Amino acid sequence: MRTPPSRRLALISGASLALLAGCGSSSDSGSGGSASKGSASSSTVPVVASTNVYGDIAQQIGGAKVDITSIISDPSQDPHSYEADTQNQLALSKAKVVIENGGGYDDFVDKMLKSGNNSSAEVVNAVKVSGKTAPKGGELNEHVWYDFPTVAKVTDQIAAALGKADPGNAATFTKNAADFKAKLQPLETKEAQIKQKHGGEGIAITEPVPLYMTEASGLVNKTPTDFSKAIEEGSDVSPRVLQSTLALFTGKQVKALVYNAQTSGPQTEKAESAAKAAGIAVVPVTETLPKGKDYLGWMTSNVDALASALDQ
Repeated sequence: MRTPPSRRLALISGASLALLAGCGSSSDSGSGGSASKGSASSSTVPVVASTNVYGDIAQQIGGAKVDITSIISDPSQDPHSYEADTQNQLALSKAKVVIENGGGYDDFVDKMLKSGNNSSAEVVNAVKVSGKTAPKGGELNEHVWYDFPTVAKVTDQIAAALGKADPGNAATFTKNAADFKAKLQPLETKEAQIKQKHGGEGIAITEPVPLYMTEASGLVNKTPTDFSKAIEEGSDVSPRVLQSTLALFTGKQVKALVYNAQTSGPQTEKAESAAKAAGIAVVPVTETLPKGKDYLGWMTSNVDALASALDQ
């Protein structure tokens, strides 16, 4: 069963945190089993990102001047059940720049920074940078890396944080950030084109992961809230809610199912099967970078797949 939102990206226990507090003085610069990292040197800025999404963006901005550790980087793993470890703690204790998603998605980052006595790191919190808050009576959709205007803001904040850590290369970081943001613009243009052509059409989801992208594309999420909420929290979907969800496909009420391929179970598989049986396109998305993709290539594939599905 998956971890509820209040414990997203499974926190290590209090006892483990106490044990880890002394790791900051170690000379070992290893990272966790699912972390990806470069080879640190005295001329590079050590950067830790909670996931490889932000790690890749930081790499585009920092280039050879940064050494990136992405704690979660396995595309086959459910990020919500990730358990941070001592090597993650060590990397965070040495980081000059830390990039976290925030919004309850990766709370372990702040806890490990505190236990590792690293109060000097520049911390970029994507949700805080976005300015997004939970709607009245609802919950925040914390998957802000699917929101391209937010990613542009985060890009600027990463460049600023790197500039503080390495003032001599601040101008390079700023220029690289501007170049990266320019490459984001075509993605927003693609969303606008989908909206012009398909605005108001219905889609279904298994989880809120892609909603910023689908909303920017003018699409209407018709999935019962209780279905996507239960799937995200790893709880059971009631038979009534499941039937209402499956009826979206049998009744041809939606044009596509945007499916979180990184987390699946019997109920999401039933939704996928029902969509395929009804001839409704299934668009798989993930929460972390697929192997061999960078952020821009990944999101281009996502937006293109959505457009193709709606054109069927």
